[in-house]
Amino acid sequence: MSSNPKSPDGKQAERKARAKPVWAEGLRRMYDEVVDEKLPDDFVDLLKKLDTNSDGS
Repeated sequence: MSSNPKSPDGKQAERKARAKPVWAEGLRRMYDEVVDEKLPDDFVDLLKKLDTNSDGS
């Protein structure tokens, strides 16, 4: 066997090195959940007030 990166064993090792870490999928799932959360009504009201004030200036 050779350590030549073009050998099948070298390609497999290269793929493993580029594979996502185990925690990446959990982090992606958590991010998606946060993005999908509904904003609280108080926060939506505050954003509307800020938009109104910035339009009137």
